[in-house]
Amino acid sequence: MPIESIPKFTPLAANLWDAIPGHGRKKLLNNVWCGQCAHSVPITNFTGAVKGGDLLLMGKCAVCHSDVARLVESN
Repeated sequence: MPIESIPKFTPLAANLWDAIPGHGRKKLLNNVWCGQCAHSVPITNFTGAVKGGDLLLMGKCAVCHSDVARLVESN
């Protein structure tokens, strides 16, 4: 089993991430589009930043290890 890094978030991104309930976080992390695999995959070794007021998760596809990202829109 590969060892994953502890997620690194900017302070503002950490606040947005912490506001999402645990079950919602799990859904987000397990449903990231991978262009290489052409389907939804889990994200691993991810980081978080805020772009345009939204939370951007960037990491690796759990299947093929390509770069993937997930934008979580904030209201």
